[in-house]
Amino acid sequence: MKNFIRANKGFIAFMLLFGVFRTAVADWNPIPSSSMRPNLLEGDVVFVNRLAFDLKVPLTDTIVTRTGEPQRGDVVTFSSPKDGTRLIKRLVALPGDVVEMRNEMLIINGQHAQYDAVQQVMEPAGKGEVPAMRISERLDGHARRVQFFPQIDSPARNFGPVTVPPDQYMMLGDNRDNSADSRYIGFVPRKLLIGRAERVLVSADTLGNWHPRFDRFGMSLRD
Repeated sequence: MKNFIRANKGFIAFMLLFGVFRTAVADWNPIPSSSMRPNLLEGDVVFVNRLAFDLKVPLTDTIVTRTGEPQRGDVVTFSSPKDGTRLIKRLVALPGDVVEMRNEMLIINGQHAQYDAVQQVMEPAGKGEVPAMRISERLDGHARRVQFFPQIDSPARNFGPVTVPPDQYMMLGDNRDNSADSRYIGFVPRKLLIGRAERVLVSADTLGNWHPRFDRFGMSLRD
C-alpha cells in the first residue's frame, strides 16, 4: 500500500482536491426526472454553484460562512428533509412569506401570480403521451414557464395559507402536477441547500435516441 501511494501520490492528491472542489465550490447535477419540465428536461446536466449561498466544510452540511442569500425564482439543488435524496426545484418562497395555492394558482403575501401565454402540448408518460398545459407564471418580478396536467385531480393543487419558518424555504417543481416538492416533503432548512443551478452544461435526449440537444448547451437558468 505504501508503494502504491508513493507511486500515485500525484493522482491521489488530484482526486482529493477534485473531491473538495466538487463538494465545496462547484458541481454538476444530472436531471433524472420530469419534475422541472418544461424548463429542465431529463438528460440535462446543470452546473451548480455551491458557493452561491454558503461556504461549507467539504462533505458536510456545516456552514462556515454565508456567501449570499437565496432569492425567489432561484433553481436550487438541496438534500430532501424527508430522506436526504438530492433534489432540484425552484425556490418560490422565503422565510416569513405567507404562501397559498388555489386551483394551482400561487399566492405569496396576498399577491396573486399572473398567468398567461397558455400552450397545450403532449408530454411523455410511460409508453405514451398525455396532454399538458404550459403557462407563463409571473410573480414579484420573476417569470417562468410552469406545466399542469388538467386531467389530474390532486389535493396538492390547494394548500395554505402557510407561513415559511425562519431559515427555511418553500420549493416547487415547475411541473406542478408531477413533482415531489415542499407540498410533500415540507420546507427546506438552509443547511440542506447545496447550491444554485446556473445553467445547462450539456443535454441529451435520454427519452429518445440519446442525440445531443445542442440548442440547450450553455442555456442560462437565471431569470
